[in-house]
Amino acid sequence: MSKISNKVGFGEALRRFQESKVLLVGAGGIGCELLKNLLMSNVREICIIDLDTIDLSNLNRQFLFRKHHVKQAKAIVAMKTAQSFNPNVKIEAIQANIKEPRFNISWFRQFGMVFNALDNLDARRHVNKLCLLANIPLVESGTTGFLGQVQVIAHGKTECYDCNPKQQAKVYPVCTIRSTPSQPIHCIVWAKSYFFPQLFGDNEENDEGIQNIAQNEAQKKEIEELARETAELAELRNSLVTDSNAFEKIFEKIYHRDIARLRAVPDMWTYRTAPTVLDLNELGQKAVHLSSPWLDEQKIWTLEENFAVLKSSIQRLSQRLKNCNSEGLSFDKDDKDTMDFVAASANLRAYSFGIEQHSEFDIKQMAGNIIPAIATTNAVIAGLCVTQALKVYQNDNDELKNVFMAKRADRVFHGEKVCKPNPYCATCSFKHMQLPVDHYRLLLKDFVKYILHDFLRYSEEVSVIKEDLIYDVDFEDNCESTLADLGISGNNNTVLTILGEEERSDNGKTADSQNVTRIPLLLEVLPMDGHTDASNIPYRLPSETTVIPLKPEPLRSSEAGKESTDTKGVDDIFEVMPSENEIIDIEVIDGEDVPNSGSPKPRVSSLKRKPSTTDETDTKKSKN
Repeated sequence: MSKISNKVGFGEALRRFQESKVLLVGAGGIGCELLKNLLMSNVREICIIDLDTIDLSNLNRQFLFRKHHVKQAKAIVAMKTAQSFNPNVKIEAIQANIKEPRFNISWFRQFGMVFNALDNLDARRHVNKLCLLANIPLVESGTTGFLGQVQVIAHGKTECYDCNPKQQAKVYPVCTIRSTPSQPIHCIVWAKSYFFPQLFGDNEENDEGIQNIAQNEAQKKEIEELARETAELAELRNSLVTDSNAFEKIFEKIYHRDIARLRAVPDMWTYRTAPTVLDLNELGQKAVHLSSPWLDEQKIWTLEENFAVLKSSIQRLSQRLKNCNSEGLSFDKDDKDTMDFVAASANLRAYSFGIEQHSEFDIKQMAGNIIPAIATTNAVIAGLCVTQALKVYQNDNDELKNVFMAKRADRVFHGEKVCKPNPYCATCSFKHMQLPVDHYRLLLKDFVKYILHDFLRYSEEVSVIKEDLIYDVDFEDNCESTLADLGISGNNNTVLTILGEEERSDNGKTADSQNVTRIPLLLEVLPMDGHTDASNIPYRLPSETTVIPLKPEPLRSSEAGKESTDTKGVDDIFEVMPSENEIIDIEVIDGEDVPNSGSPKPRVSSLKRKPSTTDETDTKKSKN
């Protein structure tokens, strides 16, 4: 591989890009490719952050990882492996959650560019918000199978990630469902794509010899644990057609020993409820008199009924496995035996993890399609990320494009010019203000009175939000507390969201005041650096008046319809995202990098959506 040179046509933009320090969030499928591209572009310094560890399912497409890296931190291994591509580039690797308080606005401001390669909608929105606040350009990317897209986000110049609504929880990565499921679909995919193939499928992904590749003592224990789990499943599979107690052994392993092993890792349950171990004998006694619960697929089975269905389905599938000479069975949602197995095993796992259970009929609908992550798609999208980043450094907004990749014989790529920010977006339609304070002396009531009411001219209808609401006209419990008491500090650049109305007279025509809603104010608290006002006031106001614009009036129906007709050139490749009331199929992917729900133009639906009271609530939540 050869490094990018100035001969490719970017000239000064490439030089500025190479002299910058960039942040790469995510070291998965796209992240590995992006790290390689950034190194070959000779970027001065790269910081890569990822919370996850390497899973066996990552190895087929995340080329920086090998078998002996399993269970190690993705960011650390990616740094060590990729450094040889360009030893002159400084790489900092961090294994952490990008949403941790230490990664605040001040931390983001050290970077000239941010690249997102995430699998999590909430984390994507968080990075989007911080980049907007820090005024740092963001290159967002994602892939699903053969589809991919790259979006450039620059505050005040382009749409942000939240300008177009995303379908919540439409796509799920498989590699996160084995240890900490949090939704029913996680358990369904676990049952369908992991548990069923291990017991009845061709089982081509069995890892052989993994116990021989540990390189150090700390890693050896985890590798041995993984090898033991794989060996146990292989042994159980072999006993299905010969051992009359095969079901009991399977249940004991999956729902007792494996759950107990997960419970024994305390760090996993710091912010989650630990799973519940299921008792084989207790459930067996309760289920002994049940009569064929699997016949009613519309009913949500009880715990005992799920136990009975799982036992019956394993017995039926074991007999079929014996008849087909152990060649392996394939899952088919229209196959009653395999569907019973998936539904019952998913519900039992859901019960263990405190997740809602569903009927077999609903599970059949939710199973959806398993779309494999494709390494080639990741590589192409990562290359487009760097190309679009170089265009950002050219300072030519006309050249910026959102690029979409599709499996089409006539046209693989489609580019559209970036759109201007959505004036109705609750995330990027904000006013940013910095305020130095002495957080140990400034009381919340004084902050509200002297800063919000007197200086910024907010009416009485004003709310102050940190992670949660800390002040409202009907919630004054914290008024006597200092900002420090409320966890607000200039030392960590706390950002407060101010929602409220402006108090003003009607152009002097009347003395009556009227309240007009403003766009959100994101107030960044800064330290006073040891300097105080001559009057010892615990804050320092800006020298100039801060003008906070009013929220634009909602579009009328006719205007929304006219706006939607301006969207052209993309719908021939991608379907427009359905509106909130339309039914969508759930897609499940075996990868880490999820695009913007597959729709580059969801604003068509969003403009047709009528404003409602929920919008204000969502605005408050999105600011937290």
